[in-house]
Amino acid sequence: PLSMSSLTALTAIHRGCRSLLLMRQSALRCNWQRLLGTEAAAAATAAPAGTDSTPAAGESPLRPLYLDLQATTPLDPRVLDAMLPYCTGLFGNPHSRSHAYGWETETAVEKARAQVAQLIGADPKEIVFTSGATESNNIAIKGVARFYKSRKRHLITSQTEHKCVLDSCRALESEGFEVTYLPVKPSGLLDLASLESAIRPDTALVSVMTVNNEIGVRQPVEKIGALCRSRGVFFHTDAAQAVGKMPIDVNAACIDLMSISGHKLYGPKGVGAIYVRRRPRVRLEPLQSGGGQERGMRSGTVPSFLAVGLGAACQLAGQEMAFDAERVDRLSQRLIDRIVSQLSHVVVNGDRDSCYPGCVNLSFACVEGESLLMALKDVALSSGSACTSASLEPSYVLRAIGADEDLAHSSIRFGIGRFTTEAEVDYTVDLCVRQVRRLRELSPLWEMVQEGVDLKSIQWTQH
Repeated sequence: PLSMSSLTALTAIHRGCRSLLLMRQSALRCNWQRLLGTEAAAAATAAPAGTDSTPAAGESPLRPLYLDLQATTPLDPRVLDAMLPYCTGLFGNPHSRSHAYGWETETAVEKARAQVAQLIGADPKEIVFTSGATESNNIAIKGVARFYKSRKRHLITSQTEHKCVLDSCRALESEGFEVTYLPVKPSGLLDLASLESAIRPDTALVSVMTVNNEIGVRQPVEKIGALCRSRGVFFHTDAAQAVGKMPIDVNAACIDLMSISGHKLYGPKGVGAIYVRRRPRVRLEPLQSGGGQERGMRSGTVPSFLAVGLGAACQLAGQEMAFDAERVDRLSQRLIDRIVSQLSHVVVNGDRDSCYPGCVNLSFACVEGESLLMALKDVALSSGSACTSASLEPSYVLRAIGADEDLAHSSIRFGIGRFTTEAEVDYTVDLCVRQVRRLRELSPLWEMVQEGVDLKSIQWTQH
């Protein structure tokens, strides 16, 4: 006979497999109806007899395909299964040390801390839970700068960092700090010689992201870390778009501080972490006052169910990284090859030899990006960072790599991830090609390009 622990394990496995099966069935149902577009397809994938398949009021019968994985990732059902017990019965405060409710959630939080640490080669004591990468970036940059301000008041970052990094640096400038914003090469990569020459005796911190959230370029963090270590400067990297998707070892890369986001690696929103090196020790000034939780760096009760979700997501990412990476690389290359082979005047933004392949940023000449997004309403895409997509200004990242303003306005970001299917990629390619051709037929500029006119040579005048 099976023991109680074996029955519990089998139940958990069954529940996880069932959740994955339901997710895949839902995706396939949408794909069949969308790709075939016939009543027969709808009938073949209809809900079983006796069930109500009518959409709720205001709900579309078919949701768009989701290819905006850099904005957020769906919660992996296995992560949800790990979280649920801590949303209901195991609800204790992990900082309550006087009874079992606190002990059991504290044990779960420490297990999650170890899972996060294992993914990046860190010690669990070096992991501090936060609300997400934005808070982690603020703590790292402002905390280090303010702690060492009596001796060092200079920071270095790049022009293509996430907005929360750039805004943190601007806030420090208003406090009297000096910040150097390094340009990047047309490939999106940082020039290491420029970085080396920018480091000064009073430089406290260098902050360079691992993978760019708009163009997917991966910076040589190992070389940057080694350079900073040799010059006695702390190195912080925003790794929200990299952790769980590619191997990262904080010790091998000489990283002193690293920001992590839960919802970018199939975990829950509202939780993240910051890695803070202990040897050699990195000191920082906390941004908020409180009960001194998380080694005094981030006061406030740790939400145990969110921490458990982040830990489970990190564990799954480590286990499935090689498989996911192969699939993502293959599907991304399929998307690029099929679009470029059918459309001319398409620019792939960013260095594809040093990148996270799941982030594909393409510019389509003579097509307005916002118009193309509306034409591609059956696929959830974006024209840049979700944090700045409400602006109609061209992407500052594309401007930083030297993209023409018209091409910067015509960029679309495609995200490929763990649950993306080949059918979804093919449907997106076919729809994109069809809509780009349609929009170009409406553009007088495209007609001029077809006639061989160099648009850059034209002197436009206003009347």
